[in-house]
Parts: sequence; structure tokens; C-alpha cells
Amino acid sequence: SPVPEDAPTGTVVALLKVRDRDSGENGQVSCELSGEAALSMVASSGGSYKVVTASALDREQASEQRVTVVARDRGRPSLWSSREVVLEVSDVNDN
Repeated sequence: SPVPEDAPTGTVVALLKVRDRDSGENGQVSCELSGEAALSMVASSGGSYKVVTASALDREQASEQRVTVVARDRGRPSLWSSREVVLEVSDVNDN
């Protein structure tokens, strides 16, 4: 669902769960966002993450926010996977 451009900073826009079935360091996974967007990631418990608004959204400047979520394990060599997340921004003052 689109997020209104007047959503307050800290609004949760996605919930992610990452896991690796390996044991030890190979099973420990971290997540991060890459890309220029008004979004950030907050770690929760049990391999869960929240993608939240990090600043004000402005539909006139960007009708969508695109970021890449990168998950990496702590093995040697480190393995990783990535997915793109697209957030549509809805206009609240359009006549």
C-alpha cells in the first residue's frame, strides 16, 4: 500500500525476517539498506527488521522510494543476498 507523504518520521513501512539455516557464524545474518532514500532499517529481535521512514516524504520530489536490502552472513567467505524494496508515496494535498 502507498504511504502518505505526510507520514511521520519513524513510520514502519515494511517488516522483514532474515534467517540462515547454517550454524555458528555462518548462521548469523545482518541486514542493511543501500540506496538514496528517506528510509532506514531498525533491527528487532530474532532476525527481524523494520524499514521505517527516516525523514519527510515529498511526492512532488519522488513518487517512490527505492532501496536495496542486503543480507550477509558472518561466514568466511561471507555469503549475501539482496532484494529491492519499492515504496510508493501518495499525495495528501492533490486537488
